[in-house]
This record gives sequence, C-alpha cells and structure tokens, in this order.
Amino acid sequence: MDTLRSEYLTRIADAPDAATLEDVRLAALGKKGQISLKMRELGRMTPEERQTTGAELNRLRDEIDSALRARKTAMDDAALDARLRDEWLDVTLPGRPRPAGTIHPVSQVMDEITTIFADMGFAVAEGPQVESDWFNFDALNIPPEHPARQEHDTFFMHRDAGDDRPPHVLRTHTSPVQIRAMQETGAPIRIIAPGRVYRMDMDQTHTPMFHQVEGLAIGRDISMANLKWTLEEFCRAFFELDEVELRFRASHFPFTEPSAEVDIRCSWEGGALKIGQGDSWLEILGSGMVHPKVLEAGGIDPHEWQGFAFGMGIDRVAMLKYGIPDLRAFFESDLRWLRHYGFAPGDVPSIAAGLSR
Repeated sequence: MDTLRSEYLTRIADAPDAATLEDVRLAALGKKGQISLKMRELGRMTPEERQTTGAELNRLRDEIDSALRARKTAMDDAALDARLRDEWLDVTLPGRPRPAGTIHPVSQVMDEITTIFADMGFAVAEGPQVESDWFNFDALNIPPEHPARQEHDTFFMHRDAGDDRPPHVLRTHTSPVQIRAMQETGAPIRIIAPGRVYRMDMDQTHTPMFHQVEGLAIGRDISMANLKWTLEEFCRAFFELDEVELRFRASHFPFTEPSAEVDIRCSWEGGALKIGQGDSWLEILGSGMVHPKVLEAGGIDPHEWQGFAFGMGIDRVAMLKYGIPDLRAFFESDLRWLRHYGFAPGDVPSIAAGLSR
C-alpha cells in the first residue's frame, strides 16, 4: 500500500498537463487501474483480512482522488493566471454595434392607421379569420351567384362527409367584423377593423393573404359628407400632406348604396409617384353608405339609423407612402430588406401631428 501511495502521489505531483494527469487517474482508479483491481481481490480474502485491507484500500483511493483534484485545481489556476498575464481587454473601447430589431412596414402602417382613426374616435374591432358563409357573404348582401362565392375566388374550409354545419371560409375581407360589432354593440357605433384576409389571387400583383382595414360609422344623421371629411383627414395625416384632394367615382358594392371608389390626386414625374399633387389620380379605397340590408343583418333598424363604410388595402397604402416597389417584397424579404424599410418602435404619427403642419 505504501509503495502504491508513494508511486501515484509522485506521478500526480510531477504531471505536467491535464492529459498526463488523466492517464495517472485511469492507471490508479480506472476500471482496470491498480487500486480497482486490488479492490476486486477482497472477495477472496477471509473476513478479518477483508476488513483490514478494505479499509486501507478505501483510504488510499480517497487520498489519491483528493490529490488528483488538488492538482487539477492548481493546473486550472495556473492556466488562468497565464491568460490574465498574456491577454488584456481595453474596457474603454466602444462596444460592437448590433443591429436593432425593426417593425415590419405592414405592422407599422397598421399602427399608424389605428392611431389616426383613434384620434377621430374610432375604436378597433376584431373578428375570426375563419368565418361562416353567412357573416362573410349573406349578412353583407352578397348574393349566391356573386363570383366571390365561387371556389376559384375564395378559400372554403374542407367538410367531411356527413358534416352538415354551414360552410366556412377564410374571410375575404374584414367586413364580417362590422356585422359582429353591430350585433354586439348596436348603434351608434364607430369602429375600424384591421386584419388579415384571404383570396385566391396569386400573381405578380396579388397574394393569397394580405391585409385590409375597414371602417364603419353609424348614427342618426351621418351622410356622405361625413365620409368625405373622414377620408380626407385620414389621407392628410397618413400621407403627411398639408392639403389633399380626393375624387369619388360612382361604383357598386353589394354592402353599400350609394357606393364610390376613392382616388387621390398624384403625379408620376420622372417615373416617381408623388401623392397630393399633379394631374393624375390613383385609386386607394372603396366606400359608400351602408346598405339597409346590412344594417338589418347587424340588428340595427335602417329606418332610424344610417352610416358609412370604407375599406382599403394596408399593404397597398404602405407601398404608396414608403415607396416600396413590389408587393412580393412583403413576403419574400430578408433581414437586409427589413433593415432598409423597417421602423423603430413608437414611430407612429397622429392626426393631431398632421393638422399642426
């Protein structure tokens, strides 16, 4: 025992590195190490011999293990001291710049629109993206033969054989939110409904999922004049213009009567779009007075109440305001694109800021 103790304590003290120290540990305490092999011989000894020899082997094993740990700690301390001597850090140097996260233009514009309309007294309403056929079409006075109710225009949810529930679709607009809001709140009401919508449009200028915001205001004396003022004030604040000129063209939507498409004055000088000036017009949204049948579907008496509604594409107005040339960039972009078009949190204008200019 004394010979083993002396041999291994000397080898531990003389070990020059961690690899040599590990070899010593395996030679002494490994499965085939000398001390481990001697521990296996205890079974062939008498009880008296086993008691004496076992105690000595346990003391030897513990002593060598402690020596190994102490030597390992000394080596680690020496290595750390060497690094501290050889390496240095100038704490006065500026930190490495790290790119900050940014807000996607669609989210930014959705926040801008929400803030502007909130200043005009519009609350935000939300609804499910999977809608019943009734909320998405019937309640909005869209007849069964309308092209939007065909599978080549709308995503219909799959139904198993024997499932007699009413048809459900991925909502094609956020107008169903207007019906739900009218049923829950009644009149008077003033809301906007931003969110994702889905249509079977897949080409260079359309995507199957995009973003819309719809507005609804119902009162006893609301008219087209109120609609015109609201949209003008929104465009003035959103596009950050001192003056804005809109043109209302007669159109047809099943859920409004009368209906109008809204254009904004613009120019294309040098191939660059400029909103608010020039001799050209650009369509930006659809609008009109809420159809009496839509009011009835929302549980509101059309003989006592009337109101206006409008809807616009959030992706479209984002492209117009920030000069984003291709709609596909919203979905195929990488981090470099987001760093160019992204926005810092809190960069949201209000209508009050627009009016102060």
